Amino acid sequence: MDTAPGSAPPSCGAALRLPEGPLGCPICLDVLRDPVTVPCGHNFCQGCLQALRQRPGPPDGAGAGGAARCPLCQEPVPAGLRLCKNRALCELLPLLASPSSPSPPAAASPMAPGAEEEDAAGEEGAAVLCDVCPPESRVPAERSCLVCLASFCGAHLEPHRRAPAFRAHRLVTPLRRLEEGLCPRHLQPLDGFCRTEQSCVCSRCRAHEHRAHDVVPLEQEREHKQAQQAKFLSDVENELEELAVTITQAKKMVELIKGAATKERERVEKLFAEASEVLATFQKEVMGFLEDGERSMLGEAEADLRWKEERRAKLAQCKQNLQNVPSTDTIYFLQEFQALKVALEENLSPPLSFQKELNFTKCTQAVGAMKDVLSTACKNQWNHLQGKGVDGLNCQEVEEALAESRFPDKSNNPAFLEHRDYFLKFAFIIDLDSDTADKFIQLFGTKGAKRVLCPIPYPESPTRFINCEQVLGLNLMNRGNYYWEVELIDGWVSIGVIAEDFDPRQAYSHGRLGRNDRSCCLQWNGQSYVAWFGGSECTIQQPFFHTIGVFLEYSEKALTFYGIKDSKMTCLQQLKVCPSAKGKLDPFQSKINRQFGSLFSCRLKPAFFLESVDAHLQIGPLKKECVPVLKRR
Repeated sequence: MDTAPGSAPPSCGAALRLPEGPLGCPICLDVLRDPVTVPCGHNFCQGCLQALRQRPGPPDGAGAGGAARCPLCQEPVPAGLRLCKNRALCELLPLLASPSSPSPPAAASPMAPGAEEEDAAGEEGAAVLCDVCPPESRVPAERSCLVCLASFCGAHLEPHRRAPAFRAHRLVTPLRRLEEGLCPRHLQPLDGFCRTEQSCVCSRCRAHEHRAHDVVPLEQEREHKQAQQAKFLSDVENELEELAVTITQAKKMVELIKGAATKERERVEKLFAEASEVLATFQKEVMGFLEDGERSMLGEAEADLRWKEERRAKLAQCKQNLQNVPSTDTIYFLQEFQALKVALEENLSPPLSFQKELNFTKCTQAVGAMKDVLSTACKNQWNHLQGKGVDGLNCQEVEEALAESRFPDKSNNPAFLEHRDYFLKFAFIIDLDSDTADKFIQLFGTKGAKRVLCPIPYPESPTRFINCEQVLGLNLMNRGNYYWEVELIDGWVSIGVIAEDFDPRQAYSHGRLGRNDRSCCLQWNGQSYVAWFGGSECTIQQPFFHTIGVFLEYSEKALTFYGIKDSKMTCLQQLKVCPSAKGKLDPFQSKINRQFGSLFSCRLKPAFFLESVDAHLQIGPLKKECVPVLKRR
C-alpha cells in the first residue's frame, strides 16, 4: 500500500471518498474501527494500519528504508511505533456517527458504505461475470469496483491490489447493477439516506443541497424500514384481502349489469316490435276503413250520376219533341206536351248521405291525433328515463323496474334475506379518524371509542368536532354498496353517516348526527332505538341488539340498520325515499322524501356520536369473516 517513488500523494478531496468525513479511515474508506493515531496526526483503523505496515515500501532519500508512509501526507510511520487506541475518539465515535457494520447478505443494501462484504439483494444464485474477460471465456467476478463501475475476476483484480493508482478505489462483493449505486448528479457512491426527501444521497449531496436535511446512513435507514416491514406487509395483506373481496363484488356487479342490460334490451326490442305491430294493425284498419268508405260512397255517387244523366237526356228529348210538333197537329202537340209534363213530374232520387259529410275523411284527424299522442308519450317517457319531470308514481315504477332488473331472483334481494353472509360480501373496513375526535372521546386504536370526563389534549385540527362528542371514520363512500358493524358496549350511542363537507364546528343543537340534513343516524337511548334525520325522529319498537349492522346502498340512496344475533339480520329501520303513498306518510317519512336524496350528492363518511358519559362502542372486525363467505360464493 506504499506510494511509489516520485509519485504524488493522493488528493484527499479528489481520490479519497470518506464516507463520514473525519470519522472515515483513509485506507478502508469505512467509519473508523478501533482508531489509532500516527505521529503526523491522522487517524486510521488499527487493523488497516497494521496491514499497511506489514508491506514495506521502497527506501527513500531520508534513509527510512522499509518504513510505511501515511497514505494522506506521506510522512513515514516508524516500524517500531507502538499502536495505541485513541480512547477519546473511541468514546466520541458512538456519539457522532453510527458504526457501519456489514449486514447479513439477504438484507444488506448493495451500495452501503464501508461494507466490504456487501451483497446484491435479491440476486442470490445469479453469478456476476468479469467485465474484462473475453466474452467466450468469462469467469465469475471476485469483486466489483465502485470507481471503475466494473467487476473483475481474481486475475484482472491484481492491478487494484498492487498498483498505488487504484488505492482509493472501492472494492465490494460483486454487484450486478453498479450504476444504480452512484449518485446520478455527482457520480459518487450513494452512502446516505435523506429522510426529508426520502431518497439516497452521496457525500456531496449531504454537503450541499441536503445540508440542512435529516440524513442517516443507509444501514440505519434499512434497519428503521425493516422494523416497520411487518406492519407494512400486514397492511398490504389486509388491503389485498379487501381488494379481493371488492374485486369479486365488482365482477359480480359487472356481470349483473351486463345481464340486466341484455334482458332489458330484449324486453325493449320486444315492446318496440309489439308497438310496431300495433301501429301496423292500426294503419291497416285505417286504410281499410278509408277504402270501404270510398267504395261505399262512390257506388252511391255513381248511381246518382247515371240517374241524373238519364233524366237529363229524357227531358231534353221530350223538349225537343214538343218543339218539333207542327202548329196544325193539335193532337200530336197535346200528346208531346203531356209526355214532357210526366217526365218533369217524375220523382227525384233520394238525397245522398255524403252530401253533408264524407265519413272516411275522419281518418286524417284520427291518425293525426294518434301521432300527437304518441309523440307526447315518447317525449314524456324519454324525460322519465333521464330523470326529468318524474312524478312520484312514475318514480316508483322506475325504481321497481330497476330493482327487478338488478335482482330478477327475489332470493338475492336484501329485503328478502335474513342471513348475515349476504351482507359480508359488501364488508367495509372502517378506521376511526383521530383528527376528528372530540376532546372528550378517547380512542382505542382505530376501532374503539369511549366518552370520558377529562378532556384529552388532542392537537389542533380543522376537522375536529368541538361542540359534539363525535368521531368520524377515515373512509369515504361515494359509489356501490357498503356494510359495517358496530358493537354497543355501553351508554347512549348513535351510528350513522355524514357528508364529507360538514362543518365540525357547528353548535351542539345543529351539529349532532341526524339533527341536520347533512347526516342521519340510528340512536340507542337506553330504552329504544330512534332514527334521526333533519331534526325529525322515528321511534323503533325493537328489542336491544348488542351488534348493529349498517348497509349503505349509495346508488340506491338507501341506508338500512339491522340488529344482528346469531348471524340473523333483523331490519330495524330503512331510510329511503318512498313517495308511493302520497298523503298517507308520517312526518318522518315526509322529511325523508323531501331532503334525504340530497345527502347523496356528495361523498359520505361513517359517523359516531357518544351521547352519554359512559358511552362506549367498538367497530366490528369483518375482514377475516368476509373472505370465507366470498370463497363459498
